Amino acid sequence: MKTASPNSLIARGLIIVLMIITLLPFLSMLSAALAPQGTYPNGLQWPSDPQWSNFVRAFEVARMDQLLLSSTLIVLGVVPLSVLIATMAGYGLAKLTSNKYKWLYLVFVFGLTLPFEAVITPLYYEVRALGLLNTRFAIILPLIGLYMPFSVYWMRAHFLNVPHDLTEAAQLDGATRWKEFWLVQVPLARPAIMSLTILLFLWTWNQFLLPVVLVQDPMQRTMAGALGAFQGQWGTDIPLLCAGSLLILAPTVALFLVFQRQFVAALMQGAVKG
Repeated sequence: MKTASPNSLIARGLIIVLMIITLLPFLSMLSAALAPQGTYPNGLQWPSDPQWSNFVRAFEVARMDQLLLSSTLIVLGVVPLSVLIATMAGYGLAKLTSNKYKWLYLVFVFGLTLPFEAVITPLYYEVRALGLLNTRFAIILPLIGLYMPFSVYWMRAHFLNVPHDLTEAAQLDGATRWKEFWLVQVPLARPAIMSLTILLFLWTWNQFLLPVVLVQDPMQRTMAGALGAFQGQWGTDIPLLCAGSLLILAPTVALFLVFQRQFVAALMQGAVKG
């Protein structure tokens, strides 16, 4: 039998330590969420009488059903359109742009350097001027634009690695650029598209800053954005607040468990040459 090398044992030990450190906050929130209402849990301490009903009450008082609907509508408004535009733009920059217009790619690279916090103030006034303030479109439209630099960069990196011979073969068969894009390039880009879709879903679902600033009604925000209003209303009830926070985290955790392989592929995809 083969024995594990010291380096392998050290690597596994570090992974276990990092896993424990990562899980500790969630375990602490779970133990606090199961404490009796009105109490102040003291650190990571499992209650003698777990109050699972706290999750039911948090679901009711936070109106999680409406928040789920609102988050779903926002995700459906942001992710499909962002992926479609980014796929077409990435293909155009990788395959159709001549050297004369290569500088267009630098515009998207520059967009990667802009944090959300730097544009939130002008974005607020722009959304207000368009009459979209306090609507879901105030979240959907800015997110599409803010996600576009990364999304285009991501898809361009994929199309650059597609052999040019496939393009020539499609053209020899009489395919137009449009048919080549849909019948050849898009099927080959399915892993990259799926990875980008998962990442944009997670970022949109967990978006906090834009919903809080641009939308006053918590029921029009994402679930993460509505957490601010829930915290303001129930901030003194620590068990209920922790239960509500865990409920908000549950959809993203479930998504990760279902699409583990695609999520790992999304992380590996970022290592391709651009």
